[in-house]
Amino acid sequence: MKEKLDNIIKNAQAELSKAENTKELNDIRQQNLGKKGAFTELLKSLGSLSPDERPQAGKIINEARMMFENMLTEQEKKIKSLEKQIKLSLETIDVTLPGEKSSIGSAHPLSLVRDEIENIFIAMGFEIAEGPEIELDHFNFELLNVPKGHPARDMQDSFYVDETRLLRTHTSPVQARVMTTQKPPIRIICPGRVYRFDEVDATHSPVFHQCEGLVVDRGINMAHLRGTIDVFAKRMYGSKVKTRFRPSFFPFTEPSAEVDVSCYLCGGEDKNCRVCKGSGWIEILGCGMVNPNVLKMCGIDPDIYSGFAFGMGIDRITTSRYTISDLRTLFENDMRFLKQFQGL
Repeated sequence: MKEKLDNIIKNAQAELSKAENTKELNDIRQQNLGKKGAFTELLKSLGSLSPDERPQAGKIINEARMMFENMLTEQEKKIKSLEKQIKLSLETIDVTLPGEKSSIGSAHPLSLVRDEIENIFIAMGFEIAEGPEIELDHFNFELLNVPKGHPARDMQDSFYVDETRLLRTHTSPVQARVMTTQKPPIRIICPGRVYRFDEVDATHSPVFHQCEGLVVDRGINMAHLRGTIDVFAKRMYGSKVKTRFRPSFFPFTEPSAEVDVSCYLCGGEDKNCRVCKGSGWIEILGCGMVNPNVLKMCGIDPDIYSGFAFGMGIDRITTSRYTISDLRTLFENDMRFLKQFQGL
């Protein structure tokens, strides 16, 4: 028995001296103290001894076991100390090295233009109104004089969630929601994301941004609309720009118009202008007087109140403002492109 214990201690001591990490120590502990370890097997063999021999044999085995455990503890302290020193040496910070500059973000060009549009209209007394991006067909089309089967729906291919809900195709339903819940006078703008089933190319995206406006009050006429758009254009593009209205059609306004501004870069004098392409004019928005049917469906008496509405694509204004040739660059998050707008 004593000879076996001497061999176990001798072998354990040799193995412990070779151990280089905590995992190897755990393996040695398991080999000697585990369920099938050397000391455990010796204790199990006590049953084969006579009652007189067992106490002495058990005492010898326990003393040898305690000796092994002390050796194991000492080696564990040495290895942990060594591992700590290695870890500290790897994590040492050289305080003499130059620091790394933190990257500072900036506003996206779409956000820059949206903020500017909002500030212009807020200065004219407008309030900002918001609504859900998953909208009811009732607000997105029907209250805007576009009933089911109306040809104008074909111009706004839509993402329907179910038979009654869709991703809004414009921010006009926010106007309808305001008119059904708020009494005139109303003076709001509705900026936000909209969705249409468009093919992605240099000028189209299934997700884009609009800002629409609405004024409803007593005695509102086309002159008020013209004056509002003219002020916006001059504050957005410069005091020298001119505006022109071209007849158009929208189901929710009557009469309706498209609005152009004179080219803020060349003033119409450069046939090779990169902004207006030589035409001298840039289309910026659509507008018109609110159709009396829309007022009536929203619970406003058209015999007492009138109003005007307008809508512009924030993406289009952004691309023309910064001479961006491809709409897709606004959504690709390429840092080389976005860094050009830092500090604007």
